[in-house]
Amino acid sequence: MGMHQFIQGLNNLETLRRAPGFFKYQEHSVAAHSFKVAEIAQMLGDVEELAGNKVNWQMLYEKSLNHDYTERFIGDIKTPVKYATPTLRQMLADVEATMTENFIKNEIPRDFQDRYRRRLSEGKDDTLEGQILSVADKVDLLYEGFGEIEKGNPEQVFLDIYTESLRTILEFKNRPSVRYFLDQVLPDMLEEKFASRDQLAKLTRETMMEHEPSK
Repeated sequence: MGMHQFIQGLNNLETLRRAPGFFKYQEHSVAAHSFKVAEIAQMLGDVEELAGNKVNWQMLYEKSLNHDYTERFIGDIKTPVKYATPTLRQMLADVEATMTENFIKNEIPRDFQDRYRRRLSEGKDDTLEGQILSVADKVDLLYEGFGEIEKGNPEQVFLDIYTESLRTILEFKNRPSVRYFLDQVLPDMLEEKFASRDQLAKLTRETMMEHEPSK
C-alpha cells in the first residue's frame, strides 16, 4: 500500500468549490484555498519572527497546507449551516474525524500513519502556529468575500463573509502579524477603486470598533 489515495485526494480538492450554493463571479476551489492559506501563513510567520517570536516553520507549513484536506470526505459545507448550532458543528467534526481515521488506517502506510494523524488533525490550536493558521484562513476568506463585493456581487452573504472573517481576525489583534495586517494590508485593500468602497470602508470601521476596549 502506497500513498496513491492521498495523492488522488489532491485532485478531489480541485473539484470542491468554496461557498457552494451562491452566485459568484469567481469560483475558488479547496485546493487553491489551501495553497493561498499556506502563502498567507508564511507572510504572517515572517512578521512574527521579525517581532522576535520563534516560529516552528515545519509545523506552520504542515498545518496550513493540510488544514482542509479532510473536506474531501464531507465537502465544503455552507458556513451558516456548519455553525448553525454547537451540536451540529460537533456532529460534523465527529463524522470528519471518524472518516479521517478510517482513511489513515486503510490508505496510509503504517510507517507514515502517525505523521498524517498529526497533519490531518485540527490545526487551529493555542500554539503560535495554530493562531497563525486561524488568521491566515480568515484572511483568505475575507479576500474571497472582498473579491465578490468589489465586482458588485449583490449577494448579502459576501458582506457577511467579509464581516465575520474580520471579526475572527480581530480576536487575535494582539499578535504582531495581525497588527501588521490591520495597519498595512487592510488599508491598501480599501483603497482599491470599486463602486461600494465607501460602504465597505464604513462596515470595516464599525466592525473594528466592536473590538475596541470600552472607555
